[in-house]
Amino acid sequence: MELWDILDAEGNKTGRTIERGQLLKQGEYHLVVHVFILNGKGEFLIQKRSMNKEIWPGLWDITGGAVVSGEDSLTGALREVEEELGITLAPENFSLITRLQRKNRFADLWAAYADIAIEDVIMQAGEVDDVKYVNAGEMINLILNAEHPDDEYKQIIVEFIKSNDDQ
Repeated sequence: MELWDILDAEGNKTGRTIERGQLLKQGEYHLVVHVFILNGKGEFLIQKRSMNKEIWPGLWDITGGAVVSGEDSLTGALREVEEELGITLAPENFSLITRLQRKNRFADLWAAYADIAIEDVIMQAGEVDDVKYVNAGEMINLILNAEHPDDEYKQIIVEFIKSNDDQ
């Protein structure tokens, strides 16, 4: 059973929790994290969603998921990377890109900078079927062609990718 902290409209914990799968009331939010992992060459580590996933099975994506009760955003991001990829990263490798507020969730977008060898990745069964590195152009293409309906999200990520590609 996974519990989520309920947040208010400003992103503050309310002291209440909800079980994953339960509906949030109007004005209630939960927190999710998206982690863009970049290596020293400016390549992005992406993962292929398991064919068993309910949403977007078999599609290439980034690491991410819901922050569980008691965690803050960074702790959730660190845990998701470790769970999905079997990689332990240091908090200082992370930089918050932005926080987006949506209908019933906040989405914190993180950049994590680390040189991870593909052979060191331990894919979480039922979550991840494959991993690979892509360059900035391929990542932009992936984002722009994703089934994700959020144009603001896409624009923020494309700008982030371009700014990292310029460095």
